[in-house]
Amino acid sequence: MAKADIAALLALGAAFFIGLGDVIQLRSAHEVTDEEVGIVGLFTRLLRDRQWWLGTIGGGIGFALQAAALDLGSVVEVQAILCTSLLFALPINAKIYHRRVTRWQWTWAVLLAAGVAVIVTVGNPQPGRSHGSPETWLRVAAVMVPAMILCGLGARMWPGTRRAVPLALISGSLWGVVAVLTKGVTELLGHGLSALLRAPELYWWAGIAVTATAFQQSSFRAGSLTASMPTMLVTEPVVGSVLGIVVLGETIHTNALGYVALGVAVVVTVVATAALARGQAAAQSEASAADGAETERR
Repeated sequence: MAKADIAALLALGAAFFIGLGDVIQLRSAHEVTDEEVGIVGLFTRLLRDRQWWLGTIGGGIGFALQAAALDLGSVVEVQAILCTSLLFALPINAKIYHRRVTRWQWTWAVLLAAGVAVIVTVGNPQPGRSHGSPETWLRVAAVMVPAMILCGLGARMWPGTRRAVPLALISGSLWGVVAVLTKGVTELLGHGLSALLRAPELYWWAGIAVTATAFQQSSFRAGSLTASMPTMLVTEPVVGSVLGIVVLGETIHTNALGYVALGVAVVVTVVATAALARGQAAAQSEASAADGAETERR
């Protein structure tokens, strides 16, 4: 079996566990406290929540499989396949809240799967380097850091549930960076633990992952799941794929007609991911509201 095929299978496994972890963590972020808390306050409360840790374990297994997939395949390929985490999250979420997956949701799910299949097969993404040069990362930081600062300011200025969008943009962008750094970290691990521990890349990777998690939970908590989930699930693969090409030198191998098909597939994948995430988030928000109403009646 070719490395790209093994990477695809590992990425599918990662998508399943990430979808499972996200569903559990979404529920925990809304149930852990009724108080108004900031990013750090929410994160420290979640660290004491057993249900959140269950979701974290699921996400951790998914992340380990993602790392293994990135070691064998390209960031573009793996990040595209990870969009299918929603296909697993849909039935899991429906089971938890005793709801059915609608025909509308399955239609978008099929379109999402088709879009990912076109990106992976027609685009034929090829792996590049495992590490980006410091100069390239500095140029990336010069673009991303000011953009995320603006998002952070927007989150502070916008009242209520609108805060979820800029927080999700920050989290999704950071997870895209983590995906690219993961490829380098797994390559260093092959040279032994001592080589890994001496590499600054490891500590950047760990710090950014923790920061991304904190912003992710705050976005979930902001109250508008229909804003946070679509934004996050679209931002991460887009940023990760762009950085895979810009930082690691990954390439797409196809002809002129193939590029047209790729453009259509990318649009379909982004729209389908947003539609599915919005539908799932709305259903979960309604279910949480119903649970809250039932609790008050009791």
